[in-house]
Amino acid sequence: MKDIFEKGRKLPLIQEFYTIQGEGFHTGKAAYFIRIGGCDIGCSWCDTKVSWNADIHSLAETDDIIEKAYRSEAKSIVVTGGEPLSYDLDYLCKKAKEKNLETFIETSGAYPLSGKWDWVCLSPKKQKPPLPQNYKAANELKVIIFNDDDILWAENCSKKVSDNCLLYLQPEWSRREENTPRIIEYIKKHPKWNLSVQLHKYLRIS
Repeated sequence: MKDIFEKGRKLPLIQEFYTIQGEGFHTGKAAYFIRIGGCDIGCSWCDTKVSWNADIHSLAETDDIIEKAYRSEAKSIVVTGGEPLSYDLDYLCKKAKEKNLETFIETSGAYPLSGKWDWVCLSPKKQKPPLPQNYKAANELKVIIFNDDDILWAENCSKKVSDNCLLYLQPEWSRREENTPRIIEYIKKHPKWNLSVQLHKYLRIS
């Protein structure tokens, strides 16, 4: 069992669903979401704290996960968490590519990058920063803004990604009414940044 798990043939699955992406560059596009349990970063504002303890989630066959994604008629999968890079995702990406599914990941970047991805959304956290090499792998940098210090953190992170990496600031949901106008004003003064909002929450969809 342990050997199978380590090779990524089984993963602690929280949920899987076909929906519209609600954040960042791919907002509004259809995708099959795969949410994996397990995260030791512990953001105080995390809206999926149920994901922290991997042990409370059943192990699912990776083959079954990809087959369900394929049958959904989705063209892409989004692997999120938790922190999905806590696991070896080479096998998951291999099986997805066999089904001609595009592979996207949303990660803090705190662990080594495994798997072959068409799109890497890096959402760095101050309490456990990304590994240096993961900054350069990012297609998209999405920083959650909870307080003023997070703007400084975002600017610092933006200096470490590649020149063609897209930059997003996203208000933390519980402070969206307070922070969104401030973020908009900041972006107007620093137009290298884009605004990301959690569209799926406004629409009340998964």
